[in-house]
Amino acid sequence: MTFQQKTMILRILEYFIEQADDDEAKEIMKDTHEKAAGYVDDIKRIFREEGAVIPIGYTEEDVHPGVPKLYDNGFDIMFLRLLKEISMGMHTLHLNLSFRKDIVMLYKELTGFTQSVYDQCVDYLQKHALLPASPPVTMPKKVEFAESPRYMKGFNVFSSKRTLNTIEVGYIHFSIESNSIGMRMITGFSQVANEPEVRKYFQKGKDLAKKIIDDYSEQLLNSDIQPQLPSGGNVTTSKTAPFSDKLMMYCTSLFCSFALGNNAIGTAFSMRSDLPFTLMGTAKDILTYSHEGGKLMAKNGWMEEPPQMEDRNNLVK
Repeated sequence: MTFQQKTMILRILEYFIEQADDDEAKEIMKDTHEKAAGYVDDIKRIFREEGAVIPIGYTEEDVHPGVPKLYDNGFDIMFLRLLKEISMGMHTLHLNLSFRKDIVMLYKELTGFTQSVYDQCVDYLQKHALLPASPPVTMPKKVEFAESPRYMKGFNVFSSKRTLNTIEVGYIHFSIESNSIGMRMITGFSQVANEPEVRKYFQKGKDLAKKIIDDYSEQLLNSDIQPQLPSGGNVTTSKTAPFSDKLMMYCTSLFCSFALGNNAIGTAFSMRSDLPFTLMGTAKDILTYSHEGGKLMAKNGWMEEPPQMEDRNNLVK
């Protein structure tokens, strides 16, 4: 999984570095590419030492240099930041699943590297006013406790719902922000995909991202909170693909997995009873969309299988 994700990021960075007009953004991406390539080499070495086949992942065939810009300036670092958010989650999970000292050390190094790139992206986006601030809140002056089970209510049509708490607002704001960037990504993909079925799939994903943004924005507005969306980094009118359909489908699949994880966490920490149902409804839509994408990838021979456990029943036969 790490090999596939890192080789995908290398191909994406190669395109964005070539297209970048901003020297600071280009420097961040070039440094990230150089270090990520080193970690890909480390993973290849581990596979070789274990006598395992090296996965294909994503190669130079999956990126098309010299094509027109698909996104305006700013989107490259927005996108890289979101990829690093996904990477941080993956590395933490894989670190907890690992026991071999060299593998544990690899994921510790990857975690530190990923956090460093993430911080650079945040600094860049804030400096260029491309990162929306979280909704402001008045600082509490005293500790308060929920005084009755009504704190959990959200469905009673005859009584008003309590306003959202800061934890709930945080997860909703984060989902709106990430879906806004994801919607731009997939809008661009829908313009340039080669296969008609893939274009149709991306258009469906764009509509799903819009729906999520609208539903979550309504939750904020109902508590008199103004939703904030990222600015800049818009999609151009280019219809020439910078990436293969295979890479764009995998990238979309990765974003779906990320969104499902965030929804699960948001559901667990939402204390108003109506919110988990909203989040679970969104998760169901994302899961259905993700499964549809998996079938499409398998149909086109784009889904590289992970190693399989031995089929003992088949060996007996």
